[in-house]
Amino acid sequence: MHIMTGKDAAGGGLRERKKRATRAALAEAAVRLAAEHGADQVTVEAISAAAGVSVRTFFNYFDSRDDAFVVVDADASERVRQAFLAAPPELPPLEALREALAAELREAERQHELWSLHARVLRSAPHLLVRNLGAQMADESGLAEAIARRIRAGDDPDDDAMASGGGTADPEAVPHRDQPDTAGARPGSHLETAPPEGDADRAAPELYPRLLAAVAGTAVRVSVQHWCERPDELSFADVFREVFDLLAAGLPAPAR
Repeated sequence: MHIMTGKDAAGGGLRERKKRATRAALAEAAVRLAAEHGADQVTVEAISAAAGVSVRTFFNYFDSRDDAFVVVDADASERVRQAFLAAPPELPPLEALREALAAELREAERQHELWSLHARVLRSAPHLLVRNLGAQMADESGLAEAIARRIRAGDDPDDDAMASGGGTADPEAVPHRDQPDTAGARPGSHLETAPPEGDADRAAPELYPRLLAAVAGTAVRVSVQHWCERPDELSFADVFREVFDLLAAGLPAPAR
């Protein structure tokens, strides 16, 4: 699941908020320029100028020009994972995930134009579509790990305290897909080719976490596509709610 909100997340100091705002400005500039001129015609210099920063600053946030077209909001998936893990323990996993996603997508309607432009850019550039798929798969894998962790926490009080923020474990010690695995990696990159250190020794999530993560990603994508095609008929929140209601009900056939 690769969520694009383009919003500045709450929390963090002024420096962190400025960094998020700069990344968002660069990503938005990249998408708008690519939609207007074609991705292959857009340069790092043009993106940087449109965002009002230097080329050097651009490379503080993205490894390459193409990353700016794909990784629009690198922090969104991590925010979803943290909100999901912090949800009340009595909520079933599907409901907890719906609430976490709904909170992240609350500003979706304000981002309608940017989402539409981003989809157009990806459709017109197959190599970017492939990179976007890779980012989605990385996000999905990280979400599956969070789901598995929450399920384990239900069986282990110590894990439950840690997952909800009540433990003493250092959150930076918990590997996730957004963390760089080398000193040279850019912050928030989803496109690393080597797995983070420790992945090889960590047990893969079971079937349920993988399936729920994949279903959630599909639910977000279908909600966005359906709403973008008819934004005047329904609000995004209504479409998103209906999608998850159908999933919770077991996808019953629609009444004739």
